[in-house]
Amino acid sequence: MTTWRIRDFHSADLDGILHLWESLKATNVEPVYALSEVLASCEKDYAVVAVQGEQVVGAAVGRAAHDQGWVVFLATLPEFRGRGIGTSLLAAVENRMAPHGLNKLSALMPESETRVEAFLSRGFQLKKNLRYFERKIPVARQELEPLGLLGGRVLARNLWENVAGMHNEKELLERRLVLPLAEADLADEYGVVPPRAVVLFGPPGTGKTTFAKAIASRLEWPFVEVFPSRLASDPKGLAGALRETFLEIAELEHAVVFIDEVEEIAAQRSGEPPSPLQGVTNELLKIIPAFREQPGRLLVCATNFIRALDSAFLRHGRFDYVIPIGLPDRIAREAMWQRFIPPAVVDDVDIELLVDRTEGFSPADIEYAARSASQRALEKAVYDDGGLASGGSASVREAVRKGPATQDYLDAIGETRTTVSKEVYAEFLEDIDSLGRV
Repeated sequence: MTTWRIRDFHSADLDGILHLWESLKATNVEPVYALSEVLASCEKDYAVVAVQGEQVVGAAVGRAAHDQGWVVFLATLPEFRGRGIGTSLLAAVENRMAPHGLNKLSALMPESETRVEAFLSRGFQLKKNLRYFERKIPVARQELEPLGLLGGRVLARNLWENVAGMHNEKELLERRLVLPLAEADLADEYGVVPPRAVVLFGPPGTGKTTFAKAIASRLEWPFVEVFPSRLASDPKGLAGALRETFLEIAELEHAVVFIDEVEEIAAQRSGEPPSPLQGVTNELLKIIPAFREQPGRLLVCATNFIRALDSAFLRHGRFDYVIPIGLPDRIAREAMWQRFIPPAVVDDVDIELLVDRTEGFSPADIEYAARSASQRALEKAVYDDGGLASGGSASVREAVRKGPATQDYLDAIGETRTTVSKEVYAEFLEDIDSLGRV
């Protein structure tokens, strides 16, 4: 006589589902779908349970996607296996889903799963040579609206790889910031406290903003840039708007928060009577300790003038690291030129000569010179080499040299005014010794 029966899932069965989940994990079988997904489908999609008396002894959970159904969970308590419960559960969940016009019912099961007979008994076919791919979406749907209100966004995943050269800086940021944040559990085993706030400092145009975005991309965390100049127009005042913004950021699960030119709101406090910005600096100094208490967040502040920052701002306990971002070295400059020169002509350009001529250039300077050379070459091809302005035929235009040559780049380099003077860079090197903390 059958001592169990199949019925629809009730909210009161959640504890039974949890018990089934735990019993499945105890057999070293890793379910394909996360527990949160299974519980969500129990409430919103299709779920049936097998019960003996009041005890849940098995469950099947399904989900429809267009015209295809998926079995996202099938489990039976170990002591109730071999009684046909799994086959009956599959039949029941299929009956609930069939009226919705599904033409296929599929299931993904762990390779170590042994209850294959339940599927075969219901007419499922075991497909060979299939691979299952999965990737977690970094931002949950419910976070998209508050993220949008903050002006934040999820950046492209390849920004880290696209940072040309700058190997030393990338390795330092990878080791100090990305590693302990991306591998938080491993860091905890080693007693490493993940960083919560860092300062990037260096001359203008050295790529501090680019690195902040690349860190967010590397972690796959939302990037939220705070613009003090925009907050200043808020009726609550800059200090109040800053406080409100960080309260809203606290609602996100993860975030890289970026403040550029932070010296504008964290400059040295002095003078009688106090400057109105001193209240903003005081507010920011209060915000940072509270921000540090929240896991899954990183505050990145950038400044071109680290000497202008208030001494209390850089104190230990507020910022984990004060990291210099300097001018690109020879290897970095070569990588940048390789990136900016069109592929069609890169083999014909003397890159080594360009690298030599751009010592002391910032990444922004190199990019400007490269674009200027491309523009020069385009104008020369069109206006000076029998191109369109000369009424040249299509065949003539086809013969026109495509892309800039070495001399175009050298001319552009010669006319590029570098962002960082020798005096400014000398001060930066001094700041590394006196204020850097890596």
